[in-house]
Amino acid sequence: MQEKDKQKILIADDERFNLNILVDILKSDYKIIVAKNGKQAIERAMSLNPPDLILLDIMMPEMDGYKACKNLKENEQTKDIPVIFITAMKEEGNEARGFDLGAVDYITKPFKAAIVMARVKVHLKMKWQADMLRKMASIDVLTEIPNRQKFEETFDKEWNRAVRNKIPLSVAFIDIDFFKQYNDAYGHGQGDKCLKEIAQALVNSIRRPTDFVARYGGEEFIAVLPETDISGAMTIAEAMRSNVELLKIPHAQSVPLDYVTISIGVSSVFPSSGFSDAALVSVVATADEMLYKAKSKGRNQIQCR
Repeated sequence: MQEKDKQKILIADDERFNLNILVDILKSDYKIIVAKNGKQAIERAMSLNPPDLILLDIMMPEMDGYKACKNLKENEQTKDIPVIFITAMKEEGNEARGFDLGAVDYITKPFKAAIVMARVKVHLKMKWQADMLRKMASIDVLTEIPNRQKFEETFDKEWNRAVRNKIPLSVAFIDIDFFKQYNDAYGHGQGDKCLKEIAQALVNSIRRPTDFVARYGGEEFIAVLPETDISGAMTIAEAMRSNVELLKIPHAQSVPLDYVTISIGVSSVFPSSGFSDAALVSVVATADEMLYKAKSKGRNQIQCR
């Protein structure tokens, strides 16, 4: 297995001797990163490429393992990373406290390589399975891009980030022009192929990691564009419109062009308060209103507000 494909384990222990033992046991099968205290463990767990499992010593300076685990489990970004406590303490009360805080297991010192490997393997397999289930629940089966549920989660997260950082947030609502007529003329099998190609063209139109495209339902797609004002959103929307047009998917029933096109409605806001369902509905409704305007004005275009 290549290094980039290995699962990642974060080991947090202030004793170099313990770190060296655990690294030696695990380094051949996993990618290892280390931390010398609870605070550093939290910082490294919140990286853009977080660990799949955390081995966390209980007795550490500045911030002990219990407090670090509590912080990790209370943070949306790290709450799903399994934590195994590593400790010399064997009292049942301490074990119960760790489980109450959200730990999945204990490994006691002195370490036995076979036990460490077995427990790590079990919890990493469970983490992988949980990640796959979450991914499947958020992916549209046909187009293999995020679904409406994932859009709502992403919009929630980006709305709150926009409030914190006082930055704009834009949404683009996209609809395939005359798609019912396309299905009627070419069949649903070809319609599914068309949806897949357009989904990929929309995804390929965004460049930043934070930009997001999902299938909203039927022939509708939606994009979340963080840190993007109306001008920037229009630029991205035009790239989407143009890239779909460049596919030149034949569509004899389309007007005025004889291939598949899309219409896009864009809305942009400066969020000023915490996320609510009403906020989501309002922004999407505005984008939908602009989409309707684009379609009423002849399709294959963008309207914004």
